[in-house]
Amino acid sequence: MPSSKGHPLQLSALLNGHAHQVIYGDPDIPITSAPSVDIDRVAPGSLYLALPGHPDGGPEGIAAAFTRGAVAVLVQEPLTLDESETPPGSCVVRVGDARVAAALVSARHQGEPGRDMDVVAVTGTNGKTSVSSMYESLLRIAVGARVGVIGTSGARTGGDPIPMPRTLLSTPEAPDLQYLLARMRVRGALSVVLEATSMGLLQHRVDGSHIDVGIFTNLTRDHLDDHGTMENYRDAKLRLFQGLCRQAVVNVDDPVGAAISAMMPGATVSYSVEGPADYQATDLVVDAAGTRFVLRHDGRKYPAAIPIPGRFSVSNALAALAACHVQGHELGGLVAALERMPGIPGRFERFEAPRGISVIVDYAHSPDSLDKVLDTIRGFAPGRVFTVFGCGGDRDTTKRAEMGRIAGTYSDRCVLTSDNPRHEDPESIMDQVASGIEETGTPFTRIADRRAAIDRALSVARAGDVVLIAGKGSESHQIVGDEMLPFDDMNTVRELVTAY
Repeated sequence: MPSSKGHPLQLSALLNGHAHQVIYGDPDIPITSAPSVDIDRVAPGSLYLALPGHPDGGPEGIAAAFTRGAVAVLVQEPLTLDESETPPGSCVVRVGDARVAAALVSARHQGEPGRDMDVVAVTGTNGKTSVSSMYESLLRIAVGARVGVIGTSGARTGGDPIPMPRTLLSTPEAPDLQYLLARMRVRGALSVVLEATSMGLLQHRVDGSHIDVGIFTNLTRDHLDDHGTMENYRDAKLRLFQGLCRQAVVNVDDPVGAAISAMMPGATVSYSVEGPADYQATDLVVDAAGTRFVLRHDGRKYPAAIPIPGRFSVSNALAALAACHVQGHELGGLVAALERMPGIPGRFERFEAPRGISVIVDYAHSPDSLDKVLDTIRGFAPGRVFTVFGCGGDRDTTKRAEMGRIAGTYSDRCVLTSDNPRHEDPESIMDQVASGIEETGTPFTRIADRRAAIDRALSVARAGDVVLIAGKGSESHQIVGDEMLPFDDMNTVRELVTAY
């Protein structure tokens, strides 16, 4: 099996067994630097992956890649070469699907690090970050394992961040993903958990990662701006269970879970908070401090608790626990570790503000996730519920009115604000969300400035009230146009309450 350990691999070795056509040069050229899809990160001796449509590269960047020192280029489309732009000794190869090949060569160049660790991939509309964090915490608490995590919150091993160029991708491009896996192997991680987004799966970014366990959480309306239909969105998620993982852990409370069980007979375990499953939670008791329940598995009952309120939190915990258990870790120790898990930044993250006000920051940015979070809050809130939220720009517009209806249904008052407007007019986005709130008759205020919106909710709330700030979770920035402006919901809350 090809490996990056020892002498540099030749391009021909990286592509061994994968159909390709040599357009120019000698494919036995050594690739001494990591493959790259980003022109600005091409290094001398590297292979430039000219992915069609890539915003930071693509076929248009070939000349610039050679200028920066690339010795080989991989393309998908037919290419007419100008010899003056092709340095002597370089090589150009063509493949049928550049993204499939990019994952293959990236994994091989890093020595296929996924082979040396237990790799878990989590997919689903909601819960990916929470399940990943819970998996990490369970193994750390129960067995002292050093775990690598790759996802929305970046990459870390044993809690220590791995520096990477700034990206908005929860599932990194294949060269970055394989680099992270290799760094985690060097840092002594025995297990890695990564978030596998629908686009990450569709674009083959996780191919070649040697995934041991694939987790499916749920499928609800989201990302139709990328996929067009719910069927396309579902099919992108299902790629994880079509040869990319060896075993599946699926939520059978979602009908897609049953489909996965049929796709991987004999290699699937199930979890549920609603009915029979391999890992079933019953007798749930939810309060502001967390959730108690009974875990039923293989004819036995285990009293359990997690420090996070809500049925959805129990579902996420079952997913993490089942993944750990199928990898051979003792169930009793894992159940005991559940109660000791720390909170997850930006996921039902609580802050007790002065005057007896409870503030909850949550990433809920889809109709289903907002519904679940607000339903949970309504179950324990002693006073009124205020919801501060907005919808992201350049994303699925069809969910905006629905999220407005959900917020209005559960809340006593809403403060409608800006999320990540990107290239859209914040006022136009709020118009669409407002139409849904208006249907419920719930009073609301429009304040585009997110800091001012949070301030308004905190200033009018009183003892016993709960203020939910939804949509951005632990994000440390707000995307306005092409700028990433520093902004953190929880830090903003802490700064503002000092004035009250």
